[in-house]
This record gives sequence, C-alpha cells and structure tokens, in this order.
Amino acid sequence: MERIPEAEVMDTWEAASEYDAMDFTQVNQEFAELAIELGPETGLILDAGTGTARIPILIAQLRSQWQITGIDLSANMLFIGNQNIEQAGLQEQIKLEQVDAKQLPYPDDQFDLVISNSIVHHLQDPLLFFQELQRVLKPQGAIFLRDLTRPCSETELNTLVEQYAGDCNDHQKKLFRESLQAAYTLDEIINFIESVGLEKIRVYQSSDRHWTAERSYRPPK
Repeated sequence: MERIPEAEVMDTWEAASEYDAMDFTQVNQEFAELAIELGPETGLILDAGTGTARIPILIAQLRSQWQITGIDLSANMLFIGNQNIEQAGLQEQIKLEQVDAKQLPYPDDQFDLVISNSIVHHLQDPLLFFQELQRVLKPQGAIFLRDLTRPCSETELNTLVEQYAGDCNDHQKKLFRESLQAAYTLDEIINFIESVGLEKIRVYQSSDRHWTAERSYRPPK
C-alpha cells in the first residue's frame, strides 16, 4: 500500500481531546513498563511526541527518580497534557515543551533515554528526527521507540480498523485509519536507523500493527 501522509501536528482542540479520550491504557502501560526495563536507574528522559502526556505520567508513577521532558508541536495536546500532569501531582517530575522533534533545542549527549510512541508516522522526513535523537542521546543511552506499520493492502487496513477501533466513534476511526495509511514499513524504519548510524538497536515487528526499536542503557565503564 502506498503511503498517504497526514498532518505532522494534530493541533485542533477536537483532535487533541478525541485523542486523549481514546482508551490506550493497556498499550500505554506496557510501553511504560518496557521503557523502564530498558532505561537507567536514574536519569534524564526525553519523550518525543508526548501528546497528552499519558505515558510520562505512567512512567513517573513507577520511576520517581527519573526527570522527564515531554515534547510536542501541538499546543492543544500540551494544554491537556499539563492538566493531566497536574491532576496526577507530577509537576515536579514532568515538564512539557512545545518543540519540533526534528529540531531539538537541547545540547549533545543530554539524555539517558529517548522514548517515542507514535510520532514517526506523522513525519515527512523521519531521518531528521533520528539524526536529532542520536545527537541528544548520551553514547550509552537507551532507546525505546514504537509506532504503527503500514498495512500491505486495503483489506488488511480495513481489518485493523475494525478490530482495534470498531467500538470508537467515526472521528476516532478516521484518525486511526489515516495513521495506518501514513505509517512506514518495518524495512523503511530499519533504513532510517541505519542511515544515521545508530548502533546496537533491535528493530522488529512487535504486533500486527506496530514496529519497535529498542536499546538498553549501558552504564559507562
């Protein structure tokens, strides 16, 4: 199936509020737990494409010694995210910033772990994001990225939408369909990662609709 790009920023209030209302609890919990397994005991964490900050909140509740910076280009996503953080009482541990993941304002070798859930399919040029990820990550730093994979056919696309968004409203179904159509294949992701020279990363198909890229934290010798 040919890739159909979608907007890089979900910046309408409707899109942000609909996204926050969708129930990703199980998927987000699994993501948070796996990120913790890969990361250091203490450190600075970057969440690229944090959305409404649901994942940083779950992580912070399990890892009080981590300081998390969540970035997103959507002002409405971040507005809802800050409300969620305040409600969870985690303002001291999580900060949100309106930042382009392709042009990070952070110094080299800043973060101990970079995580990202479902940002790559929004990007027209993911290579820029992977270059920035490599730059701001410490040499021993951990990586945990996950996103959708593009279905092979219209039939597979329809099956996935019905299976995973069948109980959602029409707008939520439309968002999920467009995200699947905008996603990259596993081979495309492997090529991006290899092109920027990121090493010792395991990249694999992790479900019928996701790819994952991961690397454990390696303490300095």
